[in-house]
Amino acid sequence: MVIVISYLYAAEWCPMIRNEPKLAQASASNFPAVHPAASANGAEPAQSLQSFEHLVFKHLVEVVQRLSLAQSLTEIMAVVCTAARELTGADGSSFILREGDDCLYADEDAIGPLWKGQRFPLSACISGWVINNRTSVSVPDIYQDPRIPIEAYSATFVRSMTMVPIRTQDPVGAIGSYWATSHTPTLQQIKLLQTLADSTAVAMDNILINQKLEARAKELEERVRERTEQLEAANEALRAEAILRKQMETQITRLSLTDELTGLSNRRGFLLRADPMLKLVHRLQTHGWLVYIDLDGLKQVNDQHGHDIGDRLIRSAAKVLRESFRDSDILGRIGSDEFVAFATGADTPAVEVELRLRNNIAHHNRFYSDQPPLSMSIGVIRCDPHALHTLEDMIHQADAAMYIEKRRKRAQFQDEIVD
Repeated sequence: MVIVISYLYAAEWCPMIRNEPKLAQASASNFPAVHPAASANGAEPAQSLQSFEHLVFKHLVEVVQRLSLAQSLTEIMAVVCTAARELTGADGSSFILREGDDCLYADEDAIGPLWKGQRFPLSACISGWVINNRTSVSVPDIYQDPRIPIEAYSATFVRSMTMVPIRTQDPVGAIGSYWATSHTPTLQQIKLLQTLADSTAVAMDNILINQKLEARAKELEERVRERTEQLEAANEALRAEAILRKQMETQITRLSLTDELTGLSNRRGFLLRADPMLKLVHRLQTHGWLVYIDLDGLKQVNDQHGHDIGDRLIRSAAKVLRESFRDSDILGRIGSDEFVAFATGADTPAVEVELRLRNNIAHHNRFYSDQPPLSMSIGVIRCDPHALHTLEDMIHQADAAMYIEKRRKRAQFQDEIVD
């Protein structure tokens, strides 16, 4: 009795053995031509059956492992179609996906073409019946089952089939196995196929979860990128605003420190620039000079020729002063017709400055003979490095010295008139 049962059990797996090299090899060693006399107690067939079940289980585990590592639905379908044939010994298998009210035959592995890439209504095919009823089905003869659309099967090799749903609670598809001859799958084969379908459902869920996670990650990455671009744009706008503000502040500062008519420093600008130079003179115990220049006859020019001509004379005076002093000297216009200069390093700047001024003024008057003549009076004060005079003090002293020079020039002019 044990021998008969073992042969019957083995016969259930013979189709799978033929299609699975590992299992076929095992069957050659585990299922020899056994007859009742081969064993008195049936120990050999029982041992062979256990080895065979071990191989089947091991192969199913390998398939499940490959499904767990699948990275795409295409990879899942390829694994499942191959495994479905191996585990049931079928001549073909198909992977069906539910798409709304249709069934899509997404992939297949068979001895001949089936329906890969075709769609059928759920109500018009056996796979739709399996999905809608959430249960497996076996059809030993397709020509005897009204659920089979014969027109779709007549062009194929299929004569019998079995199909199980992918996920019984809410099927997302089905897996079908097909035979070219009349065949009734065993309960164990159907259970194996359903186990494969259940593992497939888990793998598909994992793919879906991974896709959602990847989509979410991409969405977050896109949001981060957009937010980063927004922040960079905002930062760029802030930087541009800061640069503009700095430029405006610089412009305002320059305007607040510069005489608009001549471009020289105004009184405030002169004091800000010259004060550090005065402190440096005190610290280094070196020479420093403050020169006070007054533009002669500006009031008469304004009264006789107008303020436009007077402004032109002021600009001419500023130009002559720039030509007469060094770039390192600090020049400023501190009044309507009053200029100051702070110079360092020369021992006798009064003589040098007066000489350069006289020559530059003479050159200007010759070149612009059609304009009112340019004339200046100067007063020079030497900076005592041991004294604590401020710039304002020195300006007042140089102003006083300048007026002495101006009175001397007037007196000289009056003498020349009398003579």
